[in-house]
Amino acid sequence: MNDQIHSGGDEHGELGDAEYAEFMELAAQEGFDLTEVEGDLAAAGHGPLPVLAVVGRPNVGKSTLVNRILGRREAVVEDRPGVTRDRVTYEAEWSGRRFKVVDTGGWEQDVLGIDASVAAQAEFAIEAADAVVFVVDATVGATDTDEAVVKLLRRAGKPVVLCANKVDGPSGEADAAMLWSLGLGEPYPVSALHGRGTGDMLDAVLEALPEAPAQTFGATVGGPRRVALIGRPNVGKSSLLNKVAGEERVVVNEMAGTTRDPVDEMIELGGITWKFVDTAGIRRRVHLQEGADYYASLRTAAAVEKAEVAIVLIDASESISVQDQRIISMAVEAGRALVIAYNKWDTLDEERHYYLEREIETELGQIQWAPRVNVSARTGRHMEKLVPAIETALAGWETRIPTGRLNSFLGEIVASHPHPIRGGKQPRILFGTQAGTRPPRFVLFASGFLEAGYRRFIERRLREEFGFEGTPLQISVRVREKRGRKK
Repeated sequence: MNDQIHSGGDEHGELGDAEYAEFMELAAQEGFDLTEVEGDLAAAGHGPLPVLAVVGRPNVGKSTLVNRILGRREAVVEDRPGVTRDRVTYEAEWSGRRFKVVDTGGWEQDVLGIDASVAAQAEFAIEAADAVVFVVDATVGATDTDEAVVKLLRRAGKPVVLCANKVDGPSGEADAAMLWSLGLGEPYPVSALHGRGTGDMLDAVLEALPEAPAQTFGATVGGPRRVALIGRPNVGKSSLLNKVAGEERVVVNEMAGTTRDPVDEMIELGGITWKFVDTAGIRRRVHLQEGADYYASLRTAAAVEKAEVAIVLIDASESISVQDQRIISMAVEAGRALVIAYNKWDTLDEERHYYLEREIETELGQIQWAPRVNVSARTGRHMEKLVPAIETALAGWETRIPTGRLNSFLGEIVASHPHPIRGGKQPRILFGTQAGTRPPRFVLFASGFLEAGYRRFIERRLREEFGFEGTPLQISVRVREKRGRKK
């Protein structure tokens, strides 16, 4: 089935030529603008997006630059350190190309020493990235901390675009030119605050990022599937990894900020070799307090970006926390296949069993589609159930529904459960297609705006009809003014 999914129609996303022609004819009959329809399909048909990391010392303007790249104020910009944020990954577009941005601005911890905290942030972000923007304050020039980051970047071997920030006019150009001394190539003079020079820098970013999303994903046929084991600190990730590996592979390093090459573990499980992306052993210190959450989310974002499927480990002996939900959301938003593993299952008494089931129903109701495994990392209980769960999630993630089959299904829904009438009008789904897989991405073309509740209903029915177990679904709706509809 996978051969079928990925064959044909490179030019038209994942639609084969005949299917594409049939689909465009349908769009023409409904009076849609065909160039716009092509654009919609191309936008929805992309694979996983390339990742750009923005790194540098505190107060060089990283978050301001991220907001400038995004064209909206998303990243928190504050002068005081210790501002933690849930999100570190955003989606951006430049010159018609889309990519993800990992922002490492917004947190710095004095007790660690500035160099160590900058190095830790840069290390986590570089792991996830296909290319890096290194931001330096041109008015200050290169500092020892900047030099330390340069060493990290060289070791990582990722393409780097050097951003000389705070160049507000021609007089600052000379300051920017001094940064040639870092040995990272041309410094791009930029004012993130005023937008000066960001276009040239972003052009350089597009050259540095891989053109085809498939490259970032390493979608090589026959390579080991990549699994991220994620969860909040101390839920037992290291123990689980050591248990599935059958030996002590992961050392939990207590020293914060020590840089080291990330280790991806090749582990045989159920007769199959998997690549477990290293997420265990987030380096923490008691001093870190709220900062630990920030480092954890950077680390999680890095692991999720490199993986195909995420196993979220939850401590079943404790109440499901906001952080657990946040980590699940991170995997869903990144569009990865998902498995939920409840650890320490062997320690639960009857009362905790009861309350856990209620919590799962109320707190995690929106991801009922994810396979669930109850395990014990300590005893190895039910480890054999992990592989079938991972395989189920990956199969759902790669499932593709032919356009003809999808449209007959949509026709049935519109007939049996029409959209509610709003303001005297009844919007209708006219036709749709699945523009991509990994995860499944659908584009629906409608005669009017579809409410969020109706979209959720469509998603629920898609799952009931076609399975899609273990995968998020991305559904976008395009509403077009009718142009000269054929009678």
